[in-house]
Amino acid sequence: MNESDALAVVTGAGSGMGRAIALGLAESGRRVAALDINEGTAQETVEMIRGKGGDATAFQLDIADAEAVVAVRDEVVAHYGTARIVVNNAGWEEIHPFMETTTDFRIKIMSINLLGAMAVSHAFLEGMIAEGLGGRVVNISSDAGRVGSSGEVVYSGAKGGLIGFTKALAREMARHKICVNCVCPGPTDTAMLHGAPKKLTDSLARVIPMGRLAQPEDVMHAVRFFTSDDTSYITGQTLSVSGGLTMAG
Repeated sequence: MNESDALAVVTGAGSGMGRAIALGLAESGRRVAALDINEGTAQETVEMIRGKGGDATAFQLDIADAEAVVAVRDEVVAHYGTARIVVNNAGWEEIHPFMETTTDFRIKIMSINLLGAMAVSHAFLEGMIAEGLGGRVVNISSDAGRVGSSGEVVYSGAKGGLIGFTKALAREMARHKICVNCVCPGPTDTAMLHGAPKKLTDSLARVIPMGRLAQPEDVMHAVRFFTSDDTSYITGQTLSVSGGLTMAG
């Protein structure tokens, strides 16, 4: 992209992987629009970036609200101009056996983990395409979407859909020099996993070949790779960050 100060939009930037991604992109010289449903935590991320000399602004957004996505896109563009990087990181999950899930639960999972990423991509790609300078979209899926996960059936379906969305969008965006790729974290030490029983997290650490859960920074490095100037010929790819837990192609 040849612009070290390109604007990066990061959803779910208020905590966990999203915060690590926002910080990592800022360290690379990117300006950051930190989007999160919790404006307070997004502002904390912004203050961390500014404390290191970076340029960032917080925006409150529920990505499941399509109208709000467009409104916030307009705010971001008015403040910074056209985004060159979009990272769809925001996600949500609770562990339940599939037959115990409700319609409302299933709709919420799909709205946040799949439809929200579609809405954000659609909104910000309009300007990116019109500007004609290329760009990057990185979707944060999950290894649950690649291989399935018991207790996360609906989540696995949404994240698998995000992988398919990534590949199809990459085909359509290639002519605009916009690369679209997907990062699939394995079990990661974030708030989403903190609610799981310690017995489960300990067992996960034992079966991961690297011997530990992923840290948010591990995922950040993969995102930073896909948003670098060195990846202009890489698109439609899915990269697992799982410490070797899953190795399927």
